[in-house]
Amino acid sequence: MTTFAAHYLKYFMPNFQELGLNPDLQKAVEALGFKEPMPVQAAVIPILLETPTDLVGLAQTGTGKTAAFGLPVLQHIDTDLRQTQAVILCPTRELCIQITKDLTSFAVFMPKMKIIPIYGGASIEVQMKQLYDNPQIIVATPGRMNDMIRRGKTDLSHVKWVVLDEADEMLDMGFQEEVDTILQEMPKEKHTLLFSATMPSQVERILTKYMKKPVIKTVGDRNAGTANVKHIYYLVHAKDRYVALKRIADYNPNIYAIVFCRTRRETQEIADSLIRDGYNADALHGDLSQSQRDHVMNRFRVRNLQMLVATDVAARGLDVTDLTHVINYNLPDESETYIHRSGRTGRADKNGVCVSIINMKEKGKIKMIEKSVGREFAKAKIPTGVQVCEKQLFNQIDRMEKVVVNHEDIDSFLPVIFRKLEYLDREEVIKRFVSLEFNSFLEYYRDAQDLNVDETRSSRDDYSERSFGRDRNRGDRPDRPARTGDSYSRDRGDRPERSDRPDRGDRPDRGARRPEGDRDDARRGNRSSGGFQRMFISIGRKDDINTPPNLIGIINEVTRSRDVNIGRIDISDAYSFIDIDSQSVGTVMESFANARMNPRGIRIEVAGEREAERDSSKPRNKTSYASEPRSDRKERPAIHRSDKPASDYKERTGKLISDHNDRTGKPKPSYRDRPDKRTRR
Repeated sequence: MTTFAAHYLKYFMPNFQELGLNPDLQKAVEALGFKEPMPVQAAVIPILLETPTDLVGLAQTGTGKTAAFGLPVLQHIDTDLRQTQAVILCPTRELCIQITKDLTSFAVFMPKMKIIPIYGGASIEVQMKQLYDNPQIIVATPGRMNDMIRRGKTDLSHVKWVVLDEADEMLDMGFQEEVDTILQEMPKEKHTLLFSATMPSQVERILTKYMKKPVIKTVGDRNAGTANVKHIYYLVHAKDRYVALKRIADYNPNIYAIVFCRTRRETQEIADSLIRDGYNADALHGDLSQSQRDHVMNRFRVRNLQMLVATDVAARGLDVTDLTHVINYNLPDESETYIHRSGRTGRADKNGVCVSIINMKEKGKIKMIEKSVGREFAKAKIPTGVQVCEKQLFNQIDRMEKVVVNHEDIDSFLPVIFRKLEYLDREEVIKRFVSLEFNSFLEYYRDAQDLNVDETRSSRDDYSERSFGRDRNRGDRPDRPARTGDSYSRDRGDRPERSDRPDRGDRPDRGARRPEGDRDDARRGNRSSGGFQRMFISIGRKDDINTPPNLIGIINEVTRSRDVNIGRIDISDAYSFIDIDSQSVGTVMESFANARMNPRGIRIEVAGEREAERDSSKPRNKTSYASEPRSDRKERPAIHRSDKPASDYKERTGKLISDHNDRTGKPKPSYRDRPDKRTRR
C-alpha cells in the first residue's frame, strides 16, 4: 500500500456501515463488536462487493484477512442454491477450523448458509456425510480435499469463488500438485482470491496460471514483518541455548509465548524439559493426534500454559491474539518463515516482541533476515541472575498489592493467624514473606554464570557447530590436534620450523598403504554396504539448489514423504550427489519417474561409474555437506539435567529427512553448572 493510501486509511477509515454489507452481515458484525475495519478489510471488501474480480491481498498474519475475503464471499453466495459455490483452501487443520468458525459467526443471521470444514486427522466418514448435504462453502486443506475429489464425494462444478489463504505457506509445504488438481476441477469462469503474507516465486506462478488481471492490494511493505513487533536477539554459546531460554522466561514473569523449534523431535524435547523444570509449557507438532492438539490448544488459549513449544507447520492458523513474545529457539532457514513466526505476536494493533536466540555462526543469518524484514534488530543482553531475581521479586510484590481479598472466606481464620504472628513486627513479617516465596529461587540463581558471548574473543565453544544455514547442536567436543596440509592453515604458535627440529631417528615402517582402488571407493562415498546408496540427481546450484534444505525440499515434494533417510549431500553447479537409504531408493526413483509427481522432469538414478569418477575427482566448485551418513553416527544419549533438554524418544540409528540438520557428534562430556533443578511456583 502506498504512503498516501496508508495516510488516507488512517484518517478517513470507513466504518463497517459504509462498506456496503447486507443487513444480515451488518448485524453479525455489530454483534461481534467490530466497529472499524482493519486496513486490509477496508482495502479489499469494497472492491469485492462492488465488482467481483480476481484479487491478491498481501498482508501479515493477524491483520484481519479472514473477514476481508469472508464477508464479500458470504454476500455473493446464493443461499437458496444447495450447491458448493465457494471453496477456501488453507494449509493446516487449525487454520481450517478457525476460518470455519469465523465464517459461521459472520453468517449467524443467514440460517440457510451451510459451511463445513474438510481436513485430515478427523473422521473421513463424518466429513463425507457433511458433503452429502451440499454445503454452499467448503473450507479445506488441500490433501483431504483432493482425497474427496478422487472418491467422487464432492461436486465443484458450481464453484464461483475460490480462496487460497496463506498461499505461500501452503505451497512451501508441498501442496502445489494438490492445489493444481483442485483448481482444475472447478469451472474456468470463477473468481480467485489469493491472500498471503509474502510473495515467493511459487505464488507468482499461480497468479499467471489461474488468475485473470488480478487486483493487487498490499497492506504494509511487501514481504515485510508486522510494524508493531519489536525484534531482538540474544547471542549465546550453542551449549547455553536452553539455559538462555529459561532465563528469558524468568525475566518476563507474565510471558505468554510460542517457542519455535525446527523439528518435531526437538519440539517435544524442549517442552518436556520445560515441564520438568517447573514451567507451564507443552508441545504442538505433527506427531500429535487431533484430540491431543485440541487439548493442548485449549489449555494454551485459556492461559493454563505460558509457553507453547511448536513447529512452524503446527503453529499455522493459531487464533491467539494476546501473545507477548515469539521466541525463535532456532532461526528458520527462510526469511519468509521468520516473517510468519513474528506475525504470531503484535496482532490486532497490539505490541509484541520477537526474540531470537542465536550463536556466533548465525550472525550472518540475522543480517539476511533484517534485510528481508526491513527492520534493524536490537541486540540484547541475557539478564544476569541478580536481574532475574529482582524482576521476579517485584512482580510478586505487585501481585500482592493488587490481590483482591475475599473477606467472607478469610475473615474467620484471621484471629488465629494474628495470634500466631503477633510476636513479629512489620519488617520481620515482610522479610519472612519474601524468604518464603524466594528462598529456592534465589538459591537457584546464586552464582549464576553470565551467558552473554564476548564477541572480542574467539569462540571455541561454537567451533563444534557447523552452520550451512542450519543449527547443529553437537555440544562440546574435545579439541582436535592440529592437522597438517595446505588446506588446514592454522596458527602453529611457537612450534619450531621443520629445519630446526631435532633428528627423529629411524621411525618404524607405517605398513602397507591401502590399495588405490580402496581409496577410490572411499572417495566416491559408496555406502551401499552400510545401508546407503549413492544417487545422482540432475539439479544443482544453477537450479537454485544452494543448500541441503533446498534439495531435501525437492525430495519431500516429489515423494510426499518425510521418511526417507539421507546421508551425505554434494552439490555442484549442474548436478548433485546424495546418499539415500537403500530401502527407500525404489520409492524415490518411482516418485521421480511419475510425471505428475515430478512435473519438472528432474532425473535421479543410481550413480554409475562415470558419475562416481566425476564425484571422486578433485572437486571443482562443489560443496560437500556431510562426511558420513547420518545413520553411521551415534545418537547422543539423553541428558537428564535441569540445564539441558532431555529427550523421551528411543535411540534411533536413522533420522527423518526433516531432521537432516540435527547432526550429532560424539556424546558431550558431562558437566553441571546448576546445583539442583528448582520448583517454580
